[in-house]
Amino acid sequence: MSDPKTATAARRKRDPQRRIEEITAATERVIAERGIEGLTHRAVAEEAGVPLGATTYHFATKDDLIATALERAVDRYAAYLDDWAGQRPDLTPEQLVVLLTDALLGCFGPQRDQQVMEFELYLAALRRPALRPIADRSIELSTQTLTRYTEPLTAAVAAVAMNGLTLRGLAGTHTPTRIDIENILRHIVSPR
Repeated sequence: MSDPKTATAARRKRDPQRRIEEITAATERVIAERGIEGLTHRAVAEEAGVPLGATTYHFATKDDLIATALERAVDRYAAYLDDWAGQRPDLTPEQLVVLLTDALLGCFGPQRDQQVMEFELYLAALRRPALRPIADRSIELSTQTLTRYTEPLTAAVAAVAMNGLTLRGLAGTHTPTRIDIENILRHIVSPR
């Protein structure tokens, strides 16, 4: 009978893309638990259950780990937005306000830890210029999705406001209320 650990290690050696995915997923878990300041190759290797050399082989620097995790988060966000908009081909401005508010409120509930980790990755671009194109893609995705329901300038303003509301709710002492969010978004989205 073969040893399960040996079999897993053999599969990983034959599938470098899978190992990269495991390391990237472990990077996200480490950031979720410890923050970016707690991210190290050693912590990721332990979380992924791989040798330390595997993390440094695929990701030479901590910034490489962060960039890959941010790309993964933005790709996940793109898929979410495609699905969200695909289920809602036509919305009135008021329906858009209510549904966007629901989405934002979800960021402060059971999805909070995931949102904190993703925002931390997004904000890493403040000090890491190489991450900025990836961070730009996130707001561009929001804007593109919202242009399905409103004109481009309104979509851009709403996307930026939603980013700010999310950050306020995650980093502040009080999360915005439904009424707060709806009033802000209604002011932006509703025709005057």
